[in-house]
Amino acid sequence: MNTPFANWSYPTAIKFGVGRLAELADHCKATGITRPLLVTDRALARLPITAQALDVLEAGGLGRAVFAGVDSNPTDANLTEGIAAYRAGGHDGVVAFGGGSALDLGKLIALMAGQRADLSVWDLEDIDDWWTRADARAIAPVIAVPTTAGTGSEVGRAGVLTKAATHRKTIIFHPRLMPGVTICDPALTVGMPRFITAGTGMDALAHCLEAYCAPQFHPMSQGIALEGMRLVLDNLPTAYADPGNLAARGQMMAAAAMGAVAFQKGLGAIHAISHPVGAVYNTHHGTTNAVVMPMVLDFNRAAIEEKMDRAADYLGIAGGFDGFRDVVMELREAFDIPASLSEMGVEPSRLGELAEMALADPSCGGNPVPLTRDTLQELISACL
Repeated sequence: MNTPFANWSYPTAIKFGVGRLAELADHCKATGITRPLLVTDRALARLPITAQALDVLEAGGLGRAVFAGVDSNPTDANLTEGIAAYRAGGHDGVVAFGGGSALDLGKLIALMAGQRADLSVWDLEDIDDWWTRADARAIAPVIAVPTTAGTGSEVGRAGVLTKAATHRKTIIFHPRLMPGVTICDPALTVGMPRFITAGTGMDALAHCLEAYCAPQFHPMSQGIALEGMRLVLDNLPTAYADPGNLAARGQMMAAAAMGAVAFQKGLGAIHAISHPVGAVYNTHHGTTNAVVMPMVLDFNRAAIEEKMDRAADYLGIAGGFDGFRDVVMELREAFDIPASLSEMGVEPSRLGELAEMALADPSCGGNPVPLTRDTLQELISACL
């Protein structure tokens, strides 16, 4: 199939193309990693693509150490276990291999394994300049190898971690969390179950959509977000219907990375709601984004309608804002996305708690319409 094969240098060194996994050991060595710990999730650890990655590392003389204790919404307990495995193995770098959960946790293991004992990961939440509390020299190098096309964590400077005691998702940030090399091999995404293809793809769409609608001035991210939406709308239905289509898979990997680059402009209510729902109910993040997307579009309509009319023109969608919303609804139906948060098990009795958690989420700051506890409670109620 006609899939791109290219090297990009933005926002990090990206090796894009089918078969690029074979270069993994070489890129580890070039980044200064001689004893890598491959970090992945439990399900992926059992699949042939993980064995293939470990074979490449072993053939390159780098061993085949793996840590697979990553939950679908990684927690501080996962991080503690991962740091222990990293230190016990005498590792000097991380290969973060998998979906967003594995990529995030792998980066956070690299961040925290060498830090002083009195520094907590929570001290590095993405607030003001808290990241300066970390010793940048103690952060281990990371190679990122995504096996899904959604979060874009492979080109991000942050990781999302859930505090198990409070069920609160927290964004941990440091500029040096950006992987030194990212390998985007579309062949690694072929084995994704259809519901993961759909959920991760809708996550990429949510990243691009919210970044595009965020009111902050960032024209570079604005343009990347718009083209990212086009790639998702043009290729996600094909990747879902024809899982072996490497051309569509490749375009979705590009769109996922573009979404993560774009959302430095901001996110919004989709993510502000999805983060606490995922933390409390352990729902799939991208699927949760897809569930609440039309309700958030409706809530923000007055502030974004003109902007979405322009986007619809570029995307080849008739009907402006309403036409774009109709496309979202068609995608949700085609992908068997639940129609509401209630269908995902969210209980009305926790509405106030979820609204409080959503209000504390940093994504709130990028929403085109300012959010309050009351408006969030009304919005989450609409999502139920």
